[in-house]
Parts: sequence; C-alpha cells; structure tokens
Amino acid sequence: MSVSAFAELLERLIFTPGRNAKLALLRDWFATQPDPDRGVGLAALTEELVFTAAKPAMIRDLAAARTDPVLFALSHDYVGDLAETVALIWPERAGVNAPPPTLSEVVEALEVTPKAELPALIAGWLDTLDSGGRLALIKLITGGLRVGVSGRLARVALAEWSGKPVEEIEEIWHGVAPPYLPIFRWLEGGAEKPDPRDAPVFRPLMLAHPLEDRDLAALDPAAWRAEWKWDGIRVQLTAGPGGRRIWSRGGEDISGGFPEILEAMDFHAVLDGELLVIRDGLVAPFADLQQRLNRKLVGPKMLRDYPVGVRLYDLLFEGGEDLRALPFDERRRRLEDWVARFEPARMDLSPLIAFASVAQLGEVRDGARAASIEGLMLKRANSPYLAGRQKGLWWKWKRDPLSIDAVLMYAQRGHGKRSSFYSDYTFGLWRPDGAGGEELVPVGKAYSGYTDEELGWLDRWIRNHTVSRFGPVREVEKALVLEVIFDAAQLSGRHKSGVALRFPRIARIRTDKPASEADRLENLMAYVEAPAEA
Repeated sequence: MSVSAFAELLERLIFTPGRNAKLALLRDWFATQPDPDRGVGLAALTEELVFTAAKPAMIRDLAAARTDPVLFALSHDYVGDLAETVALIWPERAGVNAPPPTLSEVVEALEVTPKAELPALIAGWLDTLDSGGRLALIKLITGGLRVGVSGRLARVALAEWSGKPVEEIEEIWHGVAPPYLPIFRWLEGGAEKPDPRDAPVFRPLMLAHPLEDRDLAALDPAAWRAEWKWDGIRVQLTAGPGGRRIWSRGGEDISGGFPEILEAMDFHAVLDGELLVIRDGLVAPFADLQQRLNRKLVGPKMLRDYPVGVRLYDLLFEGGEDLRALPFDERRRRLEDWVARFEPARMDLSPLIAFASVAQLGEVRDGARAASIEGLMLKRANSPYLAGRQKGLWWKWKRDPLSIDAVLMYAQRGHGKRSSFYSDYTFGLWRPDGAGGEELVPVGKAYSGYTDEELGWLDRWIRNHTVSRFGPVREVEKALVLEVIFDAAQLSGRHKSGVALRFPRIARIRTDKPASEADRLENLMAYVEAPAEA
C-alpha cells in the first residue's frame, strides 16, 4: 500500500464520524491491502510505530528551508498543526515523477538511513506526494494521527473482518510485533493461532456498569461484595519468565513511566489494580498522579515527590494458572493468600467493605467525598472475570458530581467528526485582580456533556463573539455562562488558578445568567479535597 492509499484511508477516517462506519473502513482495508503494508498502517493507526531519529523539528527545518521562514511561521500560527502546515505549504518541484513510496519502504528506510541523510530522504518523499500524501507521511513519521481509531477499535475491526472473537485477538496482540504477519496469517486461516508463550501480554479488563436506582433496589447484600473506587488509573500488572509490563485499562504499555512498580514485579502473576500516588500513608489527589502520566522516563525528583503504589483488586493468573473462570470470592481468597506470601513492595490489597443492607451501603457511599474517594464498586460474589462490560455482575456507584457556573473564555476546534466545530471549551471564574476589581482566571477545559443541538448553538455563538485568535484557538467575549459539573477539585501547581478539576463536562448553557453572576474562584476552592487515608 502506498503512502497515497494510506492518506486516502486517513482522510476517510477523519471525516467518518460514526463508529460503525469507521469499522467498515477498517474491515475493507484489511481485506484489500497487501502485507506487510496493512500491518504497518495498522501499527501507525494504533500508535505502535515510533521513529526516534525523525523528529518534528527536522520537518519544521525542512519546510523553513524550502519556503519563506516568515510566511511559514505565520502559516503555522494560523493553521496550528505542524504536519498540516507543511503538507499545504510544501512547494512542488517540476520534473519529479518518482512513484510514491509504500508504507513498508518508508519504515525500512527510516530504520536503516543514517541520521545525517534523513532530511534529504524525507524531502525526496515529500516531493513525490500531493498535499494529502504529505500530511499522511508526516503524521506517520512524527505520530499523533488522531483519526478516532484506538487500539481496541482496530482489534474489534479485525475480529469482525475475520470472524474470530476479539478476546482471542486481544490476548495475543502484544505478543506479536508490527507488521503483525503471524496474526494476519492466522486470521485468514493460513496458520495456527500465534502462541505468546510467557510473553507479558495484556488481558482485557472486566469493567463495570453505572448503578441505577432499579438495580440498587434489587440488590441482595448477601450476594455482593463492596470495595472503594479509588481515584487513580486502572492498571494490569503482568510479570513472568517472558518479562514484565504495566498496562493501562486500554492495553497501552505504560511500564516506562513507573520503573519503581516494574522493579517490584518480581513474581509470575497477572494482577488487576489501581495506580495511585501514596505519600506519607495518604492517597494523594488525582492531580498528583497526573504529574506521572504520559511520561516515557522519570527522573529522581519525580520519583521522590510523587511516589506511586498499586492497590490490588483481583488476581487473574497465578503462575501459569488462569483464574478468571473462578468466582470473585475464590479469586479474592487466592489474592489475599498471594499477597500474604509474596508481600510485594509498593502494593497492597484494596479492602472489602462490610455491609448488611442497601441503606448501610448508601451511608458508606455518602461518605466517599469526605474521604476523598471516587465512590464504590459492587461485585457479585459468584462473578467470573469476563472481558468488557458485563451488565449485572459489576456495578460502579460514584458519588454525585459537583457544579459551578463558569464563563466561557476560549474555544478550539475538535477532532474527527467535530473537526468543523468549536467543541473544546476553556472556562474561568472570577477572582480579585489586586486593583479593586475582578478578573477571570481559567479553571478548566471541557469537551463533552452537551447535545448535538447545543454544540451547533455554541459553535455559532463562538464564531459571532470572537475577539481574538491564536492559531486554532479563539478568544471570545466574556459573556456566556456554562454550568460545569465535575467529580472533584484538587490543588494543582500546574494551573494558574491553583486548582484542577476531575472529569469536567458541560451540564447546560446558562443564557439566563449574566457573566458577572458566575461563580468566584473561592467557591471552587471550597470544594478542594484533602488526601484520602490509605
């Protein structure tokens, strides 16, 4: 598959909003594209391709050398995206008639070409491609395709195309490297299912449904177990003879960001738990954990200031024995025995919460906010560990959200189906300006919560009330109030306001309320939580 064909796929994915439509595009692509290019493209879509030598700065320098530097800087400021800017501004060269490279040719050349020769190689490719192909090539090299295709969605598409269960694909996925030739041969019936053996592969997590009133009313306390829903990130720890990995809930390898946990995984097991910053015996707010997220490497200061641990929920494998078919009570007993035997560093058990009635459980849940905990998890005592959301087996009962009335300050275009709308909103609250008046200070961003009709209304309002532009961002008149709901407020040194919001979303548009009557920063600070008891 040439880069041009990959560019066409990317364009169609960007402008195809529906999940089912994206799945159809991927199924067709798997069926029609040759190896190894379809596997290379799949790895690019799921961000499994990483090129260390070719950096965005190299692309920027190439474009600046081929164009007027001032014009390029102005264009980049207006467009906002480096790859898109270079793709549009790159001058065509007369007499260039080489065919566009295939994806596998690009990958192979980037791996073997000396760093000093990469600029000429990439410039030559850009000369052979049209603007769409140039965009695809640059995104392929620098990463960040952002076309709405997650690793999970890609594996669902593989399952639908091949007729194989997605769970089977999930459990071998991380044991086979791009371009996934053994997987494609198996899916097409030409080979046996790949055996990851002792490779530390990801097993799909079991997820919970939100608890509704009718489900709560029918709940039999004797048949259920309760535990805290800690406010960290869900992780899976996989360790054995083939290596060690820390996986996020979506199957992303995050091992490099948490070396102290990886070092403590001197065992042969697969564990399900919650990654938390735990300092001086207290679970720190999620904002502290955010300091550690999305980092490939961490230094000594970060390790010292934001120490992490894992609160264990479940035991999926013990040695080579698969425990997932066992009922929860039995897995819990095995987990307790395992922790007592191994006493793994930086890990402990998430305690079960005893309750005799729904009313008593409700009282416990009502105390979650005071304890700085996200809520409760309810698990049926006889439930096996099944991939995905299995209704009726696990429930999550989160505490009620908090709300503020904030003023819209800035807006930015979204991605995918929202790329033509201003759908990402920065909002602020009032505080004293030090001169006897008041000023707005940003306190958060929201990307969800509104209906399609509200999105259209907001987009029109933003376009009609823009006062300034900064690349893809519009500053608007400070006149529109939004009711914002969120799960928690936490102190944060990274934000100008000194506070960060957990899961902010738009509840409603307050056209009935003047901006001067929006909340003050002090109202939000009253919601800030203390660390939870570990």
